[in-house]
Amino acid sequence: MAKKSYAWFERSRRTKLLDLAQEQITTALDTVNLLNKAMEEASKGKVAEARKHIDKLFVVEEEIDHLRTEVFKELSNGAAVFADYREDLLHLVKRLDTFADHVKDAARCIVMLGDSKIPDELWNKALKITNTLVDCATTLRKSIENISAKPDEAKKGAHKVEEIEAGIDKEYLVTKSLFIKYADQMNSGVMIIFDDMIEFLEEAADMCADTADYIVTLASSE
Repeated sequence: MAKKSYAWFERSRRTKLLDLAQEQITTALDTVNLLNKAMEEASKGKVAEARKHIDKLFVVEEEIDHLRTEVFKELSNGAAVFADYREDLLHLVKRLDTFADHVKDAARCIVMLGDSKIPDELWNKALKITNTLVDCATTLRKSIENISAKPDEAKKGAHKVEEIEAGIDKEYLVTKSLFIKYADQMNSGVMIIFDDMIEFLEEAADMCADTADYIVTLASSE
């Protein structure tokens, strides 16, 4: 009976931690949606409207930091109960946090670009990448939701995340190649900041794929 109760306790702790991780990715998804909206406004030259979305993004990002702290506390309390599971979940949470950091950094680049003159084709490519990043984060969230209840679906979702990330990689390379095409039309400082923004978007997508790897591991242990 005691062994059965202990097993229930372990599963309960896992469930609580997964709920916190799920809340973290849901909140992280909010930042991506806000970034996407800001990118849409910026591509139209609506700087003030873009900044409103970015200001909201910064507030949401603070909530992600709070959630990360809560997860770390819970992981520390349960260290003796499920050490191996704890380690994988810790990596997942850290990557979700880094993902949100990259999204925030991309938003900062939009702020720095302001009303700078940028070719429409480049804005459209950046917007396409953020649209796809939203899909990537949404798929990641669904995958996390399925870790305990539907582990096989969680794994399928994780593999889908990797496929979406591969598509972002291709768009990233195409976008970077356009810098040569528009080199004579852009201020060098603007080009550097825009390049940084594209880098942050690509790195956010990489974090989605890295997180997906840990989802597969966690789902396999259920």
